[in-house]
Amino acid sequence: MSARARLLTDTARWFDDGHFQRTLARRVACNTASDAGPALEALEGYLAQEINPALEGLGFTCTVLPNPVAGNGPLLVARRIEDPSLPTVLTYGHGDVVNGQDAQWRDGLQPWALTIEGDRWYGRGTADNKGQHTISLAALAQVIQARQGRLGYNVTVLLETGEEVGSPGLRELCMQERERLRADLLIACDGPRVHADKPTVFLGSRGGVNFTLRLQSRARAYHSGNWGGVLANPAIVISNAIASMVDGRGRIRVPGLLPPPISAAVRTALADVTIGGGDDDPVTDPLWGELGLSEAERLVGWNTLEVLAMVAGAPERPINAIPHTAVAHCQLRFVPGTRWKELESVVRSHLDDNGFGDVEVKVTMAVPATRLDLANPWVDWALNSIRRSVDKTPTLLPNLAGSLPNDVFSDILGLPTLWVPHSYPACAQHAPNEHLLAPVAREGLLLMAGLYWDLGEPGAAPWPDNTARH
Repeated sequence: MSARARLLTDTARWFDDGHFQRTLARRVACNTASDAGPALEALEGYLAQEINPALEGLGFTCTVLPNPVAGNGPLLVARRIEDPSLPTVLTYGHGDVVNGQDAQWRDGLQPWALTIEGDRWYGRGTADNKGQHTISLAALAQVIQARQGRLGYNVTVLLETGEEVGSPGLRELCMQERERLRADLLIACDGPRVHADKPTVFLGSRGGVNFTLRLQSRARAYHSGNWGGVLANPAIVISNAIASMVDGRGRIRVPGLLPPPISAAVRTALADVTIGGGDDDPVTDPLWGELGLSEAERLVGWNTLEVLAMVAGAPERPINAIPHTAVAHCQLRFVPGTRWKELESVVRSHLDDNGFGDVEVKVTMAVPATRLDLANPWVDWALNSIRRSVDKTPTLLPNLAGSLPNDVFSDILGLPTLWVPHSYPACAQHAPNEHLLAPVAREGLLLMAGLYWDLGEPGAAPWPDNTARH
């Protein structure tokens, strides 16, 4: 048996003996919700009491840094330097989760305790992101042990505690700590696989711009019988403004919000990718979205304009009155090449040209889109490593359909980025009954161990020729 095969056997045994389960149970029990106002003591405690000891035991030097944006959770930078002349891999995760939504979980389940029912391991953070960074760090520990403490490369771990609220301070910290975070490659674990049984690699993520349309027509509501027909209804105006931007089948009607044509390389990568089909997946609508594109192309390779929420009047108790104001919270999910920085002016110009000059437009949040070149040598290297480890052909997505702070690593730190997710689309991420699938976690542990092993094989990984700068 080769040393690599022995590593995978020992790693599988470690999982089967319950070590991973016990570690994850302890981490799920930490209430590190950040989206209801950061609980700084809990977030700091997770890093200092849970993650630091595990990494220090592997030879890392750990530093918990205050968030550059005041009032937000800290960040952990841990470094394991075998030799400054060796290349460095950076890995990333987040220790915060969304709020527990405790009362909405099914009977017998609760967010802050790991509950196992067959292959499903329930608990807040099991899928996003405690389960995933626990897989990554555990696989790294297995490789360090198998190689008697020497990897053949350096490792930096960056763990934040604010991803669920837009990663405040992450970009600022990476700019401030460029030297400490200098690396040659990012391998990180977040997001879902395309299917539970399909190991997946994605190379970036779609971006997102959230924006609000608002129209206040007057100071108060007026009786619809007395005034209907002579007073403009802001709800109708807003609805028509939206309809002018996206049609009844979800097709974007504003040229400035469209992406460039899908490249041949992206089309080829998505040709065999199927969307949905799992037991808990929703049924997709074959007539929704841009004409002439496959479902995978519409989800991964194109832009979508969504209405996230709308309100006018009092929906919980409607009255016979023309509302005085209407608000729609909208979102553009977009791929690289989109004029996303110009969204507010593009929408403003479109509304003006179509008779909706009174509708206000305000951008509230934006995350850039990123995508590593599919021809980058790290891509084939990762796919081949995964294939060797689990005897499956992994799915390659040019980018995740959702959004992640990948621009921090690709643009600020200048790294090639490989994301290897260990969740699946129906994991109930951000919802009650969040869960991790045990077979996916076990397989993820094996393929991550294989990746970390192969990074240290002489001549096997496409490290840059000149690594003296490290």
